[in-house]
Amino acid sequence: MIKLENVGVRYGMGPEILRDLTFDIPKRSFHFLTGPSGAGKTTLLRLLFMSLHPTRGNISMFGRSISDIPRDELPLLRRRIGIVFQDFRLLNHLTTYENVALPLRVRGKEEATYRADVVELLEWVGLGERMHASPQILSGGEKQRVAIARALIDRPEILLADEPTGNVDPPMALRLLSLFKELNRLGTAVMIATHDFSLMDQINARRMILSEGQIDIYDR
Repeated sequence: MIKLENVGVRYGMGPEILRDLTFDIPKRSFHFLTGPSGAGKTTLLRLLFMSLHPTRGNISMFGRSISDIPRDELPLLRRRIGIVFQDFRLLNHLTTYENVALPLRVRGKEEATYRADVVELLEWVGLGERMHASPQILSGGEKQRVAIARALIDRPEILLADEPTGNVDPPMALRLLSLFKELNRLGTAVMIATHDFSLMDQINARRMILSEGQIDIYDR
């Protein structure tokens, strides 16, 4: 589904932040991405979301080299990828429901065509009773689940999550992991960037460890 070949990234004339990355992400797979702070985990997620292009090497997305994809086609391709940001990026003037529906609304879809899907998704992440709440009154775990639901509303083929359990307590972290496991069981590939080794010990999944710009991969 996604393949990196000898990929390197640098900003400006500085040293490479990531170098010689070669790996693939198969359909329906589950991955943990870990490494020390500053190792480049968020940069790698940006590469996979195509919001950043490599300095060298090649990335293939769904059978196409990103170097051959016209800029105006990138938004369509990104709809096949869901991303959950570390800082949630919820809009405080919108309700839970409106935040989740936003990606569809900005594309001009009529609410009648997506309302049932949004409600069903909020029920699935356990926020059916918080549908009309604003982000200011939600807990960290609730905000994280809103962000997950928003990332899933387009039914992506892969979900990228940047430290999704970094702002919640251990019981909520396990609840979020259960959501990711169920999502994967239903057919979506998942990559979770995390520092939490206790979380990674909960399931057998590939571990991708970034250190000093390079990656080591361990299949469990």
